[in-house]
Amino acid sequence: MSLLTAENLALVFAALTALAVLLYAILDGYDLGVGITLPMKQEAWRDTSIASIGPFWDANETWLVLAVGLLLVAFPAAHSAILHALYLPAALLLIGLILRGVAFDFRAKVKPERKIHWDWTFKCGSLLATFSQGFMLGIYVMGLEYHIGSVIFACFSGLCVTAAYAMIGNAWLIGKTTGDLQFHAIRQCKRAGVWTLAGILTVSAINPLVNANVYQVWTEPPLAYLFAAIPLLCFAMFALGYLALKRLPLPNDRGAWIPFFICKVIFVCSFAGLALSFYPFVVPNQMTLYEAASSKESLTIIFFGAVIVIPIIAAYTAVAYYAFRGKADGLKYY
Repeated sequence: MSLLTAENLALVFAALTALAVLLYAILDGYDLGVGITLPMKQEAWRDTSIASIGPFWDANETWLVLAVGLLLVAFPAAHSAILHALYLPAALLLIGLILRGVAFDFRAKVKPERKIHWDWTFKCGSLLATFSQGFMLGIYVMGLEYHIGSVIFACFSGLCVTAAYAMIGNAWLIGKTTGDLQFHAIRQCKRAGVWTLAGILTVSAINPLVNANVYQVWTEPPLAYLFAAIPLLCFAMFALGYLALKRLPLPNDRGAWIPFFICKVIFVCSFAGLALSFYPFVVPNQMTLYEAASSKESLTIIFFGAVIVIPIIAAYTAVAYYAFRGKADGLKYY
């Protein structure tokens, strides 16, 4: 019997789409976070911060393109329903990403006294992009419905997702920088962590209340035991991260990458908790991934394409991170 059944293919593409979203949140998340907390009073710090993400930020967005593309071709009905509800924040997200791209290039080409304007553009674009993503997450959790309560929750979600990106962005800077900028990143990482924890707790409390399927999944054994382990691990990482940040920096820069690793675990736990909570729904309480999936024939063709393309994306990403490992130096333009 062939393993490429319609149900298996739908599950595979759901997993690939989820993986692409998670990788985008982690990889582009930290460079968005660097933009959010760009130190506007210190030009040298700004140059070093941007240099730390320079070789990676553009490629990191590949995972967003992949995730949206997989959703479109593998789950067209879900893509239509989700984008119909999130059209405006998705447009704002794209505007934010465009502003970041333009500012990143233009700051290198303008007169020195005008560079600050493009740094502000980069920062504002990062804020707009992250808040939009958090707003979309909040509306998604609320079942893609707009009313006063859902909009308030989505705005709060936008602030907390922005804080989460700021947390992982500063954790990245802790590993990539030294000296005063590293001390600054440690302080900012602590502050952002408080808001991130508040956001996770709020989503964990509200999600079961507004989604009956989530409440059932979280409270019925044996899966309830697995779901209990995910938040426990997540909260343990917050405690461990706080203790690590209190001790940093250490001699010879030991342990500088520990906060970034901890942030990655927090992101994985948060994403896994959300994904498993909504399964099998891809549109909350409306459409399962099996109902939204394309035909078996279409999924089969896309599957063989994905088998080729995704490893290539992963390979050049790995090569880039290996080639540009080590501490970041300040940018010099000629």
